[in-house]
Amino acid sequence: MVNNNEVENSKYKLLGFEKNKNLVIVMVMSTGKIIKIKLGEVLRSEIIDNLNKSEVKDIYRKYYSSGVAVTTYDINDRNERSWMIYVALNLLLLALYIFTNIAATRLVYFEVLDLVVPPAVFLYPLTFLVVDLLNETYGLRLARRALLFAFGSNALIVILLNAVTYLPGMPGWKLDAPYAEVMTHVSSVLVASSVSFLFSEYVNSYLLCKIKELTNSRFLFLRVFFSTFFAVIIDSFLFCYIAFYSVMPNSEILNLIYAQIAIKMCFAVFNVFPAYGARSFFKRYIAGPKTV
Repeated sequence: MVNNNEVENSKYKLLGFEKNKNLVIVMVMSTGKIIKIKLGEVLRSEIIDNLNKSEVKDIYRKYYSSGVAVTTYDINDRNERSWMIYVALNLLLLALYIFTNIAATRLVYFEVLDLVVPPAVFLYPLTFLVVDLLNETYGLRLARRALLFAFGSNALIVILLNAVTYLPGMPGWKLDAPYAEVMTHVSSVLVASSVSFLFSEYVNSYLLCKIKELTNSRFLFLRVFFSTFFAVIIDSFLFCYIAFYSVMPNSEILNLIYAQIAIKMCFAVFNVFPAYGARSFFKRYIAGPKTV
């Protein structure tokens, strides 16, 4: 069996066993597809060479006990724990997306650097990190579902907030006009951010999985950096031109794009470190829990 830690769980992840059927439930990491295979067939396939030591140990225990032996999958509901983390990452992605949509309506000027950028640019790159973690742990299909969930939820929130502006206001309430103005800006930014978000994050997800496949799950820093690098360029160009095309001259839009790319690329380098930490966390917390 291959003992290289870089190879473990690069293609497959053990999710558990189906009771009374001697079936192994496995997830294909590149697509997120869930498959069920007989215990004996798993031992004769390439899947066994790609699982970590804890997963292999539990499969052999199940096989030689004819499915009677209790494993860590039966003692701890690892499937539930894994999906709870998936939900948490989804909510984090949604929160970042909502914040960046609202914060993008305001531009800030740094006089020392003669730089104009929306404050959202400092947190938006974290969405690439969240998507990278989703891809690494749950595969491309579930990562894309998380993107669609964030997009749809944000669109619904903005639609509902806009609907409030059409309700009759209280006479003399001073915040009616500012609220309507802010929501108008948020709605216009939503179109730009939605297009850039979907395109850039899809590119990020695709490149991450493709580079992972080409490098046999080695060189995590390469796939995190390069997937984010191209996604950042696409996101910056699409968002700035759609959001500010009729508001700012082309020269200023280009300067805004260059500034955003530079700032986001700093985050692309930074994202490598938490990506390694998160992978180690998932291996320890999800892939190999201790038997209690």
